[in-house]
Amino acid sequence: MPPALLLVDIQNDYFPGGKLVLPGMQAASENARKLLDRFRYQGLPTFHIRHTFLAKGPGFFLPDTPGAEIHESVAPLPSEPVVHKHYPNSFRDTDLLEQLQQRKIKDLVICGAMSHMCIEATNRAAADLGFKCTVVQDACATRAIEFRGSTVDAEQVHHTAMSALEFGYANVVDLDQLL
Repeated sequence: MPPALLLVDIQNDYFPGGKLVLPGMQAASENARKLLDRFRYQGLPTFHIRHTFLAKGPGFFLPDTPGAEIHESVAPLPSEPVVHKHYPNSFRDTDLLEQLQQRKIKDLVICGAMSHMCIEATNRAAADLGFKCTVVQDACATRAIEFRGSTVDAEQVHHTAMSALEFGYANVVDLDQLL
């Protein structure tokens, strides 16, 4: 069975003018678009994951705002499912698992944002559910984080997330390797 593509949280708030701009998001979305184009060309299943926070969210991806919309670079076609979620894990309280099972999908290709949050959470859940996962690392982006008074830059956060996934949960590749 061919793989399915999960485009996770490639939404306006992560781009310039949004409420939580991620460094590298433009380049990541360009790679995600190339991946999406390939899946569409081959007629492979694609799922768009869209995060909206509930009333007490962190100030971005707010319901009914332009920032919560999927970015135009990877806008879904009417035939492509959009899974709405409220948590980092794309499987939690959604019908994603049921949709994948109905299509007998066993392999996933995952990209999007943020590397250390929704990409990790979704990938780990998918692996725990028995899916074979591939993460396209240069089609993912994240941000710098602070921990106990120290700032960890976005590149290190991304590398740490990808290395953790590669250690036990996914095949982590560059777009060129996959295409």
